[in-house]
Amino acid sequence: QVQLVESGGGLVQAGGSLRLSCAASGRTFSSYTMGWFRQAPGKEREFVAAISWSGSITVYADSVKGRFTISRDNAKNTVYLQMNSLKPEDTAVYYCAADTKPWRGSYYYTRPSSLYGMDYWGKGTLVTVSS
Repeated sequence: QVQLVESGGGLVQAGGSLRLSCAASGRTFSSYTMGWFRQAPGKEREFVAAISWSGSITVYADSVKGRFTISRDNAKNTVYLQMNSLKPEDTAVYYCAADTKPWRGSYYYTRPSSLYGMDYWGKGTLVTVSS
């Protein structure tokens, strides 16, 4: 069993930055693909970013490309999401997720159905961007 705990959310003005962290329990964290998803009020949960087990491959949703950066520190069992140039439309609950299968390819994770393939989820952290 893997437990994921997100932190770092909060209220920020448009144009500002936040860094989210996701701490994972379990010895096999370093073998998992990790992802960030978000869910805005009244909307479906959507893919934000994913990173391969080694950190050598990353993929982003078009809406965050160039503004967000996903990274991981396997020694600390932690994955991060650096969010810059935040916009009001980035307001959402952000969820960390783990995929225990090997990297499935960038196209897989950017599809809406990718969230159904994630095996473990955190409880989320709220990010609010004011205009």
